[in-house]
Amino acid sequence: MDVPGHVSWLPGGTQLNGGRLGVMVPVSVGQALGKRARRDDGAWVITHCGDAGWISGQALNGFNGADVGRAPVTFIMHRNGIQLSGATHAVMDKDPRPIIESLGIRILEIPTLHDTAALYAAYREGWRLAQEGTPNLIYPTGYRSSQQQGVIDLSWFADKYGIRPRVEALAASNGVSMDRPVWVPGSLMSYGDEGPMTECVFLVNALPGGAGHHDGHMKDRDEAAVLAEPMMQLSAAQRAVLDGLRKASPRTVVTRARPATGSDNLKLTSAQLQAVKLPDAGDSTSARGGSEAAYAAVAGAHADAVFIVSCDLDASTKLGKARALIAADHALEMSIEEQAAALIADGLAMSSRQPSLNVVSTFAAFFEGIAREGYDLWRYQRNLTGVNEGLNVTFHVSHVGACTGRDHFSGWGLDWINIGLTYLPYLHRFYAPADARAAFLAVVDGAAHYGGHIIGIPRDNLPVLAKQDGSGALWEATDGWESVTTFRTYAGAERAILAFGAPVFLAEDAAAKLAKKGVPTDVHIINGLPLEPKQLEKLLAPYPAGVVTIEDGFIGTEYTGVRGFAGLVASKAADACLPVAHVGITDPTTAPADGHMETWNHFGITSAALVKAVQNL
Repeated sequence: MDVPGHVSWLPGGTQLNGGRLGVMVPVSVGQALGKRARRDDGAWVITHCGDAGWISGQALNGFNGADVGRAPVTFIMHRNGIQLSGATHAVMDKDPRPIIESLGIRILEIPTLHDTAALYAAYREGWRLAQEGTPNLIYPTGYRSSQQQGVIDLSWFADKYGIRPRVEALAASNGVSMDRPVWVPGSLMSYGDEGPMTECVFLVNALPGGAGHHDGHMKDRDEAAVLAEPMMQLSAAQRAVLDGLRKASPRTVVTRARPATGSDNLKLTSAQLQAVKLPDAGDSTSARGGSEAAYAAVAGAHADAVFIVSCDLDASTKLGKARALIAADHALEMSIEEQAAALIADGLAMSSRQPSLNVVSTFAAFFEGIAREGYDLWRYQRNLTGVNEGLNVTFHVSHVGACTGRDHFSGWGLDWINIGLTYLPYLHRFYAPADARAAFLAVVDGAAHYGGHIIGIPRDNLPVLAKQDGSGALWEATDGWESVTTFRTYAGAERAILAFGAPVFLAEDAAAKLAKKGVPTDVHIINGLPLEPKQLEKLLAPYPAGVVTIEDGFIGTEYTGVRGFAGLVASKAADACLPVAHVGITDPTTAPADGHMETWNHFGITSAALVKAVQNL
């Protein structure tokens, strides 16, 4: 179906669409690479784009990604010369061809997209090149006066499209000669609607009487009169073809919705889980080791269904072991092009309805900034169920919080929780593991379920949490993931600490100190969101003396109000009239370029701060 504009997915229609110019370039690259990797013979993705969005960063990075991955994709540029605020030459007067060609895209020039036979021939050549691994772009040059084409003027334009009265009237009313040489774009804005189409040609040639019709509409216009115009009429040949199609037996094409969020995806067996060696209770190790083991286990069990997009950081995000277990055409290295990498992962998710793990990994700092477009695409990807929802992608967000190693504050990911909350309506789950074993369970659970996932992994070494009775690690590899884990309980506790992510071990220490002071305080670990309906209210109910939250992230200032996980708890605690306090980052303007615990100490993320907060409830 040919549906112009920013479209939603309809049966038989355009599967992916861009609410922002340029984003579909890398998305279509991911879809093409996924289809080819699944041995889809003749795999080919066709993507239409305008002559404005191509200059966006995500589009240029996407063109580069198409070349790097040798994606079977053909782009069609609608070179109409019109942008939102006026003619393209007045906004960004650059020839797209040499720039896009320099990124590895073969340019296929034709005079116009409106010549069906010529366009069909270009499509055939585009398909041939795509099968060779040469991404390409069909570019309509339009018509200009030249030795080959002769004189191209307003009179030529009028006769070419059979609209002489309309062109003559507009020219005469603006004192323009019909002999005036013009450029006739090869993709005419408002094609077929002769009034707006003619005004657009005048605009791109800087002629008086020109007007842009970027957002074509029928406001204050007579529908019957428009449909009666010459260019709207079917030719005898077109009528004959349509009559033949209507008489023929119909061909049924079934368009299926994407699987429901939370559906079964890539599961591991009990034996596969038991075979994984995880660090022992009390060991000090990075949570990255747990996620590394999980990705490797999933890749080892489902190598044909795992796709990894990297950003020159596999050594830090620990995706290297999993990547070594999958075929080369299931992995793509995008260097430091995080925005395009996230969008390519979205495209990979749309290359098949079969179970798959499509993961893109980089640091939280980059997800909070340039790579955020990968999340935002989900806002306008409607399923056939009518719901806009996250695609089947895992965003592996490494180095969350204030402790990012040698990068210090230049690599901070202070808003990782706030961003997770922002996109929570589109997610299946947002994971915040507290140690290496929790990270393992988070990745395994994410892979086992279809839908959008964010996994926030802290960089620095954390103690592997133990059960309260000292009998072993808090979690085993074969355990199912749970949103809340009761970590420490004390008789008579009327207060509790709710810990989100890495600082859980501080809550353990604080609770032990509080018990010695005669202030029994329970500790609950929030492993991720969303919680079940009323789960948080039920969690708070046993603690009439109040609760304290702790997280490694920005929780707001007196000017902004409470944010992060703290904000979620604050609202529910207020509803229940419970005292509440929060430990987290409230002043991000200064910080030491120092180690893990020193940085936390600067921000007041300490067991001592927790003890004080609980005592002061």
